[in-house]
Parts: sequence; C-alpha cells; structure tokens
Amino acid sequence: MFYGRKLIIATKHKKENVIAPILEKGLGVRCFTDETFDTDTLGTFTGEIKRELDPVETVRKKCLLAMQQNKCDLGVASEGSFGSHPSIFFANADDEFLIFIDKKNNLEILERELSIETNFNGREITTEEELFHFAKSVKFPSHGLILRKSKNENSDIIKGIIDATQLKKAFRKLIEIYNTVYVETDMRAMFNPSRMNVIENVTKKLINKINSYCPQCSIPGFGITDLKKGLACSLCGSPTNSTLSFIYSCQKCDYIKEEMYPHKKTTEDPMYCDYCNP
Repeated sequence: MFYGRKLIIATKHKKENVIAPILEKGLGVRCFTDETFDTDTLGTFTGEIKRELDPVETVRKKCLLAMQQNKCDLGVASEGSFGSHPSIFFANADDEFLIFIDKKNNLEILERELSIETNFNGREITTEEELFHFAKSVKFPSHGLILRKSKNENSDIIKGIIDATQLKKAFRKLIEIYNTVYVETDMRAMFNPSRMNVIENVTKKLINKINSYCPQCSIPGFGITDLKKGLACSLCGSPTNSTLSFIYSCQKCDYIKEEMYPHKKTTEDPMYCDYCNP
C-alpha cells in the first residue's frame, strides 16, 4: 500500500533526522521535506505566534498543508506540548502526537507518546552564577537555551543558544537593559535531543500501528482507541481504577476487539483500591 511512494515530513526543525529512517525502513516509503514550509505559522513555543487549535487539530492541519503545498498524497507531522504531567505530581512531561495521512487510501492514523523524559523548565535570573547553575540542570550545552526579557513577554527573545560564549553574550545584553532575564529550555526538536528521543519513540509506535491490520477488512491502523478501567482488587474484589481491558477498533469497517488484562494481571494490589486503601 505504501511501498515506493513519496512521503512529506512536515517540519522545519530537523525532525526528519529521526522520523525518516524509521518510516523508510518500516513502510518502504521515500521521505522528503520542504524547507519553504513554515510550521511556525501554526504556533511557536515562545509565544510570538499563539497556537489556536488543540494539538490533534494542529498536527492534522500541519500535515495536510504540507501535503497540499507539495502535491503529495502521503504525509507525516508531529506536534508537541510541554507542561505538568497529568497524573505524576511534580513532574514535567513531553506530550507528542504524530499523524500519518494517506489521501489516496483515505487513511488517518494517529499515535501519541506522553513522556517525563524532558528537560522542560524555565526560571527568572539576575546573575551569571544563577544562569549557569540552571543551564547545567537542563543539560546545556547538548540542549539549547532561550533568553528573553521576561516569561510572559515576547520581545527581545534570543533562541538556539548552544555554547557558553553565546550564552554569556546574550545574558549580558539583556541584563544590562532589563535587570532580570528569563531563561528557558529551547524545546524545538533540533535543539533538544531529549525531545528527539520522544519523537523517535512515537514514530516506532506509529509504525507498529500502521502495520497492524484489521482482522475483518485488513486495513492498516488497527489500534487501541479506548480502555476500560475496573481491574478487581485481589483482596475485596471491588473494581479499581486500573486497566481492565484495551479496546481496538478499525476506522474503516468499525470492527471492535476487546483485549482483557492487557498488563498480564487479573487482579490489582489492594494498595490501589479505594475501598481497601481509601
């Protein structure tokens, strides 16, 4: 279905470095990018351009625009969001969506990776000592930094800082004018190897999903679309919030399959039971 076809990767931040080899090996496609396609028009991490759509709608629009601009019927795009993890307290997370669209066969396959393997952070500073202490904590210089006037203002932003000399120069320029500086991690993929690793992982998950075929109609993309909670407590038998089953569904023929006990256990530890451990 995909072998030998051209596939556009919608990116301006070098994501093709990790996405292309996996897609080419897994699907037999020929990947390319378009340097004139500006993904920043849909939103920037630093806020100069606000992202108007949610991550899924953004990644879909990004992919379709790149496909249209390049007259290509096969495309992939990714979209990342950063902030507090929804369930792990005090941890930041990288939430990556990757979409695969095949207009020729009317397919859209979406995959997601939520990871705490991120250096996402930011801080207001006033001294070089504070600056380099922060830089060390977020894996600088292998990971880039951004300096700006303040956290919530979008003027005087210096991006893509990847060496100490460049960092000192940018800091001294801003501190002389504003007395304080806001330093943050540069979350663009080309300046953030941790994020590249997450994109690589979600690409591998996407390939597995594309290569999973519906048992009824053999269309690619037969994957998990929902889950059921309610795994029984091993002590009292009450349903817990742990996963009881995964629901797989086909986007073409609506075939549904339920996989019971996907984590290979039929009961849950009482410590996770709201009745035994309220």
